[in-house]
Amino acid sequence: MSEARIREDVCRFGRSLFERGLTPGSSGNISVRLDDGGFLVTPTNASLGFLDPARLSHLAPDGRLVSGDAPTKEVPLHGALYQTRRAAGAVVHLHSTHSVALSMLPEIDPRAALPPLTAYYLMKCGATALVPYYRPGDPAVADAIKGLAGTYSSVLLANHGPVVAGDTLEAAVFAMEELEETAKLYLLLRGLNPRCLSPEQIADLSKVFGLKLGDRMPNK
Repeated sequence: MSEARIREDVCRFGRSLFERGLTPGSSGNISVRLDDGGFLVTPTNASLGFLDPARLSHLAPDGRLVSGDAPTKEVPLHGALYQTRRAAGAVVHLHSTHSVALSMLPEIDPRAALPPLTAYYLMKCGATALVPYYRPGDPAVADAIKGLAGTYSSVLLANHGPVVAGDTLEAAVFAMEELEETAKLYLLLRGLNPRCLSPEQIADLSKVFGLKLGDRMPNK
């Protein structure tokens, strides 16, 4: 895919996420890995609803700005996911309401922030990790992501928001949407003892769809 098409896609998906209220104001950022090992990323203080393809930040593999506006302060976060998940082609980070709310709850298991509520959550997101709070842009968040050793494609940043890596930009966006909807389901069902997928159902999904969940998925 040409770089021009990637730029258009970043703006198109960003606008869709913004217009549906999944990340307000100038929050959230998107990046796509390029063939040369660098990546395109949305600029700092840019609204995902009003991106200009020509002004996206083009970073070299070493993180140096090649062209475009100054990049988001969350570059270390994106870089850590690319470094630990070699197959990742795109990263999406939002401040979506239900996922942020979920990240604040005291009962959340850092190794599995959500129970296996639906098949599509497992298929799109796998298990979701929760990492401690770091101020936005803190390079230490990269160390926290690297500490997960690439075992998670979806992560909640405590009191901040979700970040998801995908093989493609479309896959990352779809997984992010699934994570937000599952967080919403969890909040709706909290305290109601919902029926989750059984270990047998999870094993079946893992076998059919090649999911690699390990022992990170609780039964409830």
